[in-house]
Amino acid sequence: MRMRSWKWLLGSVSMAAIVLAVAGGLMVRRATPILKQRLIATLSARFDSRVELESLQVSLLGGLEVRGRGLQIYPTDDVVAAGAGRPLIAIDEFYFQSGLKGLFVKPMRVDVVHVTGMTISIPPREMRLRQEARPRQKEKMTIVVHEIACDHSRLLIEPRMPGKAPKDFELQEIVMNDVGPDAPWQYRATLTNAVPRGDIHAEGTFGPWVNQDPGASSVNGHYRFDHADLNTIKGIGGMLSSVGEFSGELNKIVVDGETKTPDFSLDTANHPVPLETTFHAIVDGTTGDTYLEPVNATLGSTRFTTTGTVINIKGQGHAIDLDVQVPDGRVDDFLRLAVKSQPVVLTGRMEMKTKLHIRPGSERVAEKISMQSSFSLRAIHFNNPEFQDKVDELSLRAQGEPKLAKPGASDVESHMAGWFTMDDGTMRFSRIAYSMPGADVALKGTYSLDGNQFEFFGDIRTNAKLSQMVTSRWKSWALKPVDPFFHKDGAGAEIPVKITGTRSAPKFGLDLHHKAEKAAATAGEPR
Repeated sequence: MRMRSWKWLLGSVSMAAIVLAVAGGLMVRRATPILKQRLIATLSARFDSRVELESLQVSLLGGLEVRGRGLQIYPTDDVVAAGAGRPLIAIDEFYFQSGLKGLFVKPMRVDVVHVTGMTISIPPREMRLRQEARPRQKEKMTIVVHEIACDHSRLLIEPRMPGKAPKDFELQEIVMNDVGPDAPWQYRATLTNAVPRGDIHAEGTFGPWVNQDPGASSVNGHYRFDHADLNTIKGIGGMLSSVGEFSGELNKIVVDGETKTPDFSLDTANHPVPLETTFHAIVDGTTGDTYLEPVNATLGSTRFTTTGTVINIKGQGHAIDLDVQVPDGRVDDFLRLAVKSQPVVLTGRMEMKTKLHIRPGSERVAEKISMQSSFSLRAIHFNNPEFQDKVDELSLRAQGEPKLAKPGASDVESHMAGWFTMDDGTMRFSRIAYSMPGADVALKGTYSLDGNQFEFFGDIRTNAKLSQMVTSRWKSWALKPVDPFFHKDGAGAEIPVKITGTRSAPKFGLDLHHKAEKAAATAGEPR
């Protein structure tokens, strides 16, 4: 009798389990389409956008388990101009699990949502329209997610010009916490920056998301940029690291940070020079446009400041315009960076103001850079002994001390000021004023960064007369009749000169052809 009772009880339990399983299966099958529509309606209300969901699977075997595929959230035509193309957010697959009691609690709470293959596409500013404020739709469900973990995600910044590839940022990992409808979300993320190549780690808060203008969504936090390979930019090299903090909106992010590049180099020389900066910048995160206000930099031992812009140009890349000021630096720090031959041609203190432009394009930086610069150098010393000896001898002769003008007899410091432009790797000096004890030199000419072009022409004005600059008595007597032809405007002599050759082997000489041309031009002037 007892055995029969147990069999009856076990049979009843089994039957009940089967009935519950069937009923649960029927309930899930019936509830899945309803849950799918409610999820779509909730996201549509949240983002005020059209939402599509390819499939949704629900299981109650281990509590509430939800798995979805092909989720796409589109911007509406009154937020983004019609024909924008890509969805604002696209997700390949998502999955979350919750206890059954979560179905009956408002708001519904989910511990972790796993997202794979998310793509966020930000349309260009020209296609974003300002939407008038309007009442928010009522959401079908209220869900608060403790954590969203995203793998293999991408951020696309759409180009202004149709047919051009978008800027593509590989987001290795994104984790967002306390994701709700109306409060900022905490996040930590790792993304791979393409140029320069390197990993950016960031933590902070994002949101709330602004449906009417995604670029107005708030973002703040701090970042670390490790092992940024500058060799991925044609023409420069080095390994950069950077840390900093940022805050603002996606289309206007204020960034304060610092960078360190212990081996910064240009391919015109390939000589590493340490470069460190601290900067304050405003970045449009939807276009990449950057406004530097300012950058305080140290190259080698030289400190300088920079302000300017890095602007995205339609279909071409970025144009860089900078104003650079060097109040008191070392000219050899810049020459070591830019000039191939070593040691550098000269040393000395430098003051400089420069307008620098780097045009967009795929060429090397040295081929794209142009400059307009005024400068002054003091305490100049030439590292080429032959060159320095020529300067020393000229100074002594110009002072009327020709007998002392011997190699190594003195070591004068000279000074220089001028104006130049640079384009296509060649510096063109429209004016150089060069002074030393006993002489002033006015020059103009060209100087190529590769050292193959070195041509300067001008005049030397000396304190001494020509006849006072030679050691031989008979040469001095022979030159006395010539002195009046070179004596001009109070100078003992004004002598036309030229410096040609290469940087490593300069050649000095008289430029009598230039003197004749100048005399003819002066003679033709009206009196």
